[in-house]
Amino acid sequence: MAREGERYQAFSRRALVVAGLQGTALTVLGGRLYYLSVVEGDKYKLRAEQNRVSLRLVPPERGNIFDRAGRPLAVNRPDLRVFLIPEQAGDVNETLGALGEIVALEDRQINRLKRQIQRQRKFLPVTVREHLDWDTFAAVNLSLPYLPGVVPDSGLSRYYPNGNAVAHLLGYMGRPVEGEVEANPLYQLPGFKLGREGLEHRFEERLRGRAGTRRVEVNSVGRTIRDLPNGQDAVPGNNLHLTIDIDLQRKATDMLSENAGGAVVMDLETGAVLALVSTPTFDPNEFNNGISQENWDALLRDPRKPLLNKSLAGQFPPGSTIKMVIALAALEAGLISGEQEFYCGGRHRLGGHDFHCWKREGHGRLDLVNAIAKSCDVYFYKLAGELGIDQIADMAKRFGMEQVFDIGIDGQKKGLMPTEYWKTINFNEPWQKGETLIAAIGQGYMLATPLQLAVMTARLATGRAVVPHVIEDSDSPRYFEQLGINPVNLAMMQRAMEMVMEQGGTAHDYRRSKSAMRLAGKTGTAQVRRITRAERQTGVLDNDELPWQARDHALFVGYAPAEAPKYAVSVLVQHGGGGSSVAAPIGRALLDTAVEVMEAPPQVLDTPEGDVV
Repeated sequence: MAREGERYQAFSRRALVVAGLQGTALTVLGGRLYYLSVVEGDKYKLRAEQNRVSLRLVPPERGNIFDRAGRPLAVNRPDLRVFLIPEQAGDVNETLGALGEIVALEDRQINRLKRQIQRQRKFLPVTVREHLDWDTFAAVNLSLPYLPGVVPDSGLSRYYPNGNAVAHLLGYMGRPVEGEVEANPLYQLPGFKLGREGLEHRFEERLRGRAGTRRVEVNSVGRTIRDLPNGQDAVPGNNLHLTIDIDLQRKATDMLSENAGGAVVMDLETGAVLALVSTPTFDPNEFNNGISQENWDALLRDPRKPLLNKSLAGQFPPGSTIKMVIALAALEAGLISGEQEFYCGGRHRLGGHDFHCWKREGHGRLDLVNAIAKSCDVYFYKLAGELGIDQIADMAKRFGMEQVFDIGIDGQKKGLMPTEYWKTINFNEPWQKGETLIAAIGQGYMLATPLQLAVMTARLATGRAVVPHVIEDSDSPRYFEQLGINPVNLAMMQRAMEMVMEQGGTAHDYRRSKSAMRLAGKTGTAQVRRITRAERQTGVLDNDELPWQARDHALFVGYAPAEAPKYAVSVLVQHGGGGSSVAAPIGRALLDTAVEVMEAPPQVLDTPEGDVV
């Protein structure tokens, strides 16, 4: 009996302990339940709601780009496209094969789709094809019962009405690459594209706008169940208004044609860039639509480098177009007067080396103005020998050389105005006097871009520090400070540039314009090969006798009207031959067109209804 009593007492104690533990556990659970449901109920209710409701981004409409007269350069238009939802497609390869019977798909496109499907959730759509014609789009819709997971859709796509005339200026649109996709949720939307190159790239955020949102109910894995109200509308991007005149832009593109080159036209009063062209060019719409591998490879192989913006990033010897700046350096330093004459016998000897004039028999005795008009090399060899490279570089920089101008397009190059210090730092060698003579005719180490040459010309025409700009609503100044050049010396250079276009000048055959307007200009021819002594003795080969890569660069700079300058131009034709015969006619025609289109009321083209947005 005693043992049974002990057992009973032990059992009672254990039961009491267990009951106490259970009671404690229930109290803790009850307290926790009260805390979660009452004290923090609102917090967890919000979390539950957030798990149930998902915010999906709505892409904004991209801002348009217009020329100075409001004519469209880059717009949006309806885009018929096809998406694929891998989760619903079943056998993706089979579905793509069936879709390929209706929509042409290249192997590279299929491989891209498969990589994208592997990277993202299977219920998210991927873009199969864009820019479908109506018949193909309709055929896809008719075949939907046999195409599981295929979703036809209509959106907006970028369109460039002027095609290749604006390619280097505006750039183009392209898909985000793999490294960019994670940077912004907007980039993950099917069909979303970013600005590449040009103004589209530089002003991406301004043009893009702000994404909207739509509220959707989702299940536990994020799949959409239904749309919910109270989303937020997307904010369209801002429009961009340029100083470019599309008529002048097209004219420059057509005149340069398939040549490798660049041209810039500027308004002298405001610094507005009216045309900025690089050739050969490409169609930005082809990039937007998805350029074929064959065409892409052709662009890369082309020795004329159609993807390079030669007006901003092409660095070339300026040739004789730089002679006015060198003459001003000598005049401002007091080394010569305008009446100073030198004799040109066809060559100038320094040490044991002959420096030749372009005119083999020489020009005879010339003063400074005639030396520029006839582009006498020997005169400038002698001038530079007294002047020195550092003074040449200082004056050249005052006129825009070796400067980068913020016009809204990336990739601009500085060019080069060498100095004695530059040579020592880069080559650990002293500057040679013969190198100064080579620089005197715009060759050797000296490099400039067509934009810099246009700025140089604008400053020669006005005596002011004109700065270029392309964005119409930019804060660029409309009044430019004086360069501090003696007006008498500047007027002498302007007169010399007028004589270039007159009888006896290097561009006299091209002085007459259809508007009977007087022009001022300067031609330039920059060698790209060394002419040997043997070739000089037997006769220097003409450019037509040489392979394209060995031909001289042709250059022209000028302004008009000569008596009241309004517009400046620079033209470069890479390996084009002579500046007088090749570049000068283009420059003259562009100045004619600039006066014509800028003084006439601009023709604003009507946009076909429904064609663009």
